[in-house]
Amino acid sequence: MSFEIARSGINAVSGSLEAISNNIANSGTYGFKSSRANFSAMYAGSQANGAEVSSVSQSLEKSGGLLNTGRGMDAMIQGRGFFAVKDSAGQQVYTRVGIFNVDKDGFVVDANGRKAQGYNAVLDANGRPVPGAGLGAFGDLKVPTGQIGALASDKLQFNGNLSADWKVPGAPGPLPAFNPNDPTTFNSSITSVAYDSLGNKHSSTQYFVKTAANTVQVRYTVDGALQAAPVTTLNFNAQGQLTAVPAATLNVALTNGANPLAIAIDYTGTTQFAGETTTLTNNANGNAAGTMTGTSIAADGSIIATYSNGQKQSVGTLAVANFANENGLVAISDTSWEASVETGAPLFSRPGTATASALSTGAIEQSNVDMTGELVNLMTAQRNYQANTKVISAENEMMQNLMQAV
Repeated sequence: MSFEIARSGINAVSGSLEAISNNIANSGTYGFKSSRANFSAMYAGSQANGAEVSSVSQSLEKSGGLLNTGRGMDAMIQGRGFFAVKDSAGQQVYTRVGIFNVDKDGFVVDANGRKAQGYNAVLDANGRPVPGAGLGAFGDLKVPTGQIGALASDKLQFNGNLSADWKVPGAPGPLPAFNPNDPTTFNSSITSVAYDSLGNKHSSTQYFVKTAANTVQVRYTVDGALQAAPVTTLNFNAQGQLTAVPAATLNVALTNGANPLAIAIDYTGTTQFAGETTTLTNNANGNAAGTMTGTSIAADGSIIATYSNGQKQSVGTLAVANFANENGLVAISDTSWEASVETGAPLFSRPGTATASALSTGAIEQSNVDMTGELVNLMTAQRNYQANTKVISAENEMMQNLMQAV
């Protein structure tokens, strides 16, 4: 009987050594989760019958260290959760290794070529996200690899300080007729760049003319041509603040086949204080057409596409999967897991919302193996193995002595 008990002990220790050796072998594997062999006693009725490895548990709740890579398509889940990917056979598995790329067909894939799962953006005919559409359909995450169309400018925001020290042009005589080519007929000017519906650039210049103590008139040119309208009046109070924000829309007919420009100009925040004339904001929306030049991942899982025209936009969102019982996940090759009956259905969320953890971008998760602890476990297993072999040796010696006595 002692032989069988010692043999079961050796078998149990061998199972523990398998878990320990696998942990040590994967100490440098990204996203790896260490495992531990759990022993339990065996009995035949009330008679002790040795030991066995009753289960192998995974330390899924323990995160590995963060390794900064600086690579735009690398991401690490900061807490619980898994990236979902599908292999070529359509099997959905889960991984903690956030090394992604965009393949030749525009699919977001992991380092093993499996397609990442997420929410595809709802895009319009020009390849731009539809405002208010929210997250798109869930499935294979695909990035539109073409270009985005031009966006005509329809808003221009300007604010700054129009110096109270300005003199009225022509004073003490009459106000001269405005002439954009004669700097004596205005006090200051600022030029903005606007785009038409075809993506052509247009130069729009505002000319500020002080007409009274607390009044500044604004005239406009587009591509050097003086516009008859609008003529905007900015009225300031004694504290240098606008008494009201005027409505000003610059309407320009174009001859290049593009739609007419209609740019609403917002002067909110403009002041009239003594001292320097300053410009704080001078931004018009709109842009030319552009071709995608690269992608990166944001902390909320958004796939951010960068274009040759300097624009950036979200073209999809990586999903993070959580499980009611993540310890029921079954480990498979390629540092991945598959769901089982014990895990329950995966719960998908955008990173940083609900139960899904946010992402650390430009980084990947290292193995969570504690090498020092594993070496201690290895020495302990070795002692247990030696003790069990000692029992077999002692039992064998006792049997020999018994046989000799007979």
